[in-house]
Amino acid sequence: MPKPTSLKVRNSVFATLVLSSIAWAAPAKAEEAFVQCGKASWYNLRGTTASGEQADPNKLAAAHPSLPFGTLATVTNLKNGKSVVVRINDRGPFVKRRIIDVTQAAAQKLGFVQQGIAKVKVTSATPLAGKNTPDNCQ
Repeated sequence: MPKPTSLKVRNSVFATLVLSSIAWAAPAKAEEAFVQCGKASWYNLRGTTASGEQADPNKLAAAHPSLPFGTLATVTNLKNGKSVVVRINDRGPFVKRRIIDVTQAAAQKLGFVQQGIAKVKVTSATPLAGKNTPDNCQ
């Protein structure tokens, strides 16, 4: 028969292993999705983007200061409710109080080519702590 202290240690080790495997198998708490509201503009870049790919104003792409390259983001025009999914492939905008630059094709779908700027909401499943501004989304 095992000694009582040996049994306690074995049970303690077993309990630790079981709890560790449960904690490891449980999904981590998902961070909040990225949400940012502000002004968008469109641009007709024909050179090379910051990600190194050839710019194409006919593709649904955008420049954002902090979302990782390749991120898919939904841009919604808050005035008319139109939305488009763009892929982040460039950096910018470099004008104060603007949060995203979209290609001409994306601006066309969002309905603000003529105006040049629109108040938008940008959302992405990619979390970016400290960058969310959902309170500005009126």
